[in-house]
Amino acid sequence: MQRSSQMNTMPQFYLGLLLVGLFAFAHSHHVPDHHEDHHLHHPAEDHSDLPSSKIASGNTEFALKFFHQLVSEGADTNVFFSPLSISTAFALLSLGAKCTTLSQLLSGLSFNQTEISEQEIHKGFHHLLRLLNRPNAEIQLSIGNAIFTDDQVKPLKKFLDDAQHFYETEIFPTNFKNSTEAEGQINSYIEKKTRGKLVDVVKGLDPGAVMVLVNYIFLKAYWENPFDYQSTREDDFFVDEQTTVKVPMMNKNSIFETYYDQDLSCQVVKLPYKGNASALFILPDQGKLKQVEDALGQDVLLKWSKSLKQRRIHLYLPKFSISGSYVLKGILTRMGITGIFTDQADLSGITGNPELKVSKAIHKAYLNVHENGTEAAATTVIEIVPMSLPPVIKLRHPFLVYIFIDNIIAFMGRVKNPTET
Repeated sequence: MQRSSQMNTMPQFYLGLLLVGLFAFAHSHHVPDHHEDHHLHHPAEDHSDLPSSKIASGNTEFALKFFHQLVSEGADTNVFFSPLSISTAFALLSLGAKCTTLSQLLSGLSFNQTEISEQEIHKGFHHLLRLLNRPNAEIQLSIGNAIFTDDQVKPLKKFLDDAQHFYETEIFPTNFKNSTEAEGQINSYIEKKTRGKLVDVVKGLDPGAVMVLVNYIFLKAYWENPFDYQSTREDDFFVDEQTTVKVPMMNKNSIFETYYDQDLSCQVVKLPYKGNASALFILPDQGKLKQVEDALGQDVLLKWSKSLKQRRIHLYLPKFSISGSYVLKGILTRMGITGIFTDQADLSGITGNPELKVSKAIHKAYLNVHENGTEAAATTVIEIVPMSLPPVIKLRHPFLVYIFIDNIIAFMGRVKNPTET
């Protein structure tokens, strides 16, 4: 959208966008109201016609595209992020986008606007957020949003109402004229919501910021069949042909859902959590990591999910903790989301005037995998097994990991070196 010379003389306001993804072991105390619980489904039911199912394909496609961007830029590093956190935050932002900015944003999030309407997208996220935030005795998950806004801007009532209705967004008055005070308020919110796992996330708040959007996602889960702490032993992990590091290696002789992909030369192992979540570990053969990464797509994930079969294996899995921190502007620009970062941005749905643009977008995520899942609690499991030797699957070189919740990719990553945190 072109700006007139008069428009260019207006004071330039900036919209800061902050994304926070977390996989950590702490307790969630967020309990939603349930006036729409009759719209939610039981995991065992067929829910192909529910609102959240309409955005599932787009969310998966976005997750894979974002992953491909990250691995293409960091060939020798760990990667970990929450595609669900990022897509939710930008879908919330799209409530205020208009014209080209809106279509570009939704396309960048991998939503085909000839197949799904803007309203259906927001209804899909609304249903998904309520579904994921339901209290569950076996898995604890919370995902939420907040808008911090200064009195320098007057958000439209419709924007705030839609943000609260579709994305259950909390609204906080914030004095951005005092950047130190604003940073403290935002960081305090993030630290509280992530139970102290992410602190001082916001550093160097843009001096022109008048609004900040925050998304957080938080999970606590236990393995359905935990590893025995007493069986964990130090072992070698082969980062590459020249580098070997020592890692605490968990191991378990048990029944797992597995599949060996002959075409891509990789081993797939599914580890269920209690509740409706699971982790998928993909171990490429030596030297085949890039081949597997390049081939990743929805068709490959579908093939793997349909091909998994239960069998007894002896699984070796590193006990590890990794994190990811990303400045999103460059990544999203290469994915086609460009307008919101420029003076041509049309976010007039926020205030009624095209005076806002996104100046910064960051994302942080954290993962800790250990014997009991995602909580430091002791347990001993004794299994009676046949004496015949089962196949051995040993994750001793770089591998991929996906965390699924209700068949949605909530987190994904690549572990190149489990000792680098």
